[in-house]
Amino acid sequence: MQETSRGQAPAPTPEPRGCLFALSQPPLMIFLGVIGCLLLAGAVYDLWLL
Repeated sequence: MQETSRGQAPAPTPEPRGCLFALSQPPLMIFLGVIGCLLLAGAVYDLWLL
């Protein structure tokens, strides 16, 4: 039989990391920025130069 202590609080569970944690990572933001710039450049070319 296992002995458990009732006087101590259970250890806190680690908080799950969500989307805002992922967006705070610099490599991901650089990647999304490059993709956004390419889409913007394509839209500008399509709308103004064609």
